[in-house]
Amino acid sequence: MSDDKDVLVQRDGPFTTITMNRPKRRNALSKAFLKDLTAAFAEVGATDARGVVLAANGPVFSAGHDFADMAGASHADVRDLLQVCTDLMRTIQSVPQVVVARVHGLATAAGCQLVASCDLAVAAESAGFAAPGGKGGWFCHTPLVAISHNIGRKRAAEMALTGEIVDARTAADWGLINYAVPDEDLEKTTNDLLTRATQGSPRSKALGKQAMYAQLDRPEQDAYAYAIEVMAASSQTPEAQEGMTAFLEKRHPTWPA
Repeated sequence: MSDDKDVLVQRDGPFTTITMNRPKRRNALSKAFLKDLTAAFAEVGATDARGVVLAANGPVFSAGHDFADMAGASHADVRDLLQVCTDLMRTIQSVPQVVVARVHGLATAAGCQLVASCDLAVAAESAGFAAPGGKGGWFCHTPLVAISHNIGRKRAAEMALTGEIVDARTAADWGLINYAVPDEDLEKTTNDLLTRATQGSPRSKALGKQAMYAQLDRPEQDAYAYAIEVMAASSQTPEAQEGMTAFLEKRHPTWPA
């Protein structure tokens, strides 16, 4: 792992950490950087890692889009950049591993969108979250898609319209993150959460994650119809049968390789 790369990937036992490493640019999400992050998640997604931590180097987790890419850009170029950003968010949710954001500093605009798009998130109490477009000249339209799916309309509207920073404790209360913890506990709490979230059969977990995102935006009746079919089909897998048999036999399951 070379520390001069914008994206660092490091495996430690069952978990892999993907680290944003543009501290001098406040981990701003340039087009090239977005593509590098997407490639890193796709690469890790194809491994046998059980979980992924998304972290960052420097004082800021991510300041969002890199305006050096965008100032003076054409309509078509900006649309393309936003699509590249969306591809990253969708890749994070499509990889089979559980992805946890470990947030130590400010996460603003598309940086906040990045946190909201991870499966889980833990933040240090010194962290903050914002969709600052509401107090500027360019509204945070795409970040609000992910943010509003986490915290609901009224709170998303408050973040979007005021553009103000939400502290980590409030972000946890609103559901943008799972936990806000003392700075010195950030790494341990993140690893503990990831350990708990990766128990059980990896293949069952991967299918469960895929199905969870697929049903979230459906009306309740459609969501149930979809979930019934997925759950019925997955009951026939070796993992499901082993889990049920182990429960009935009062033993620890042995998951198929």
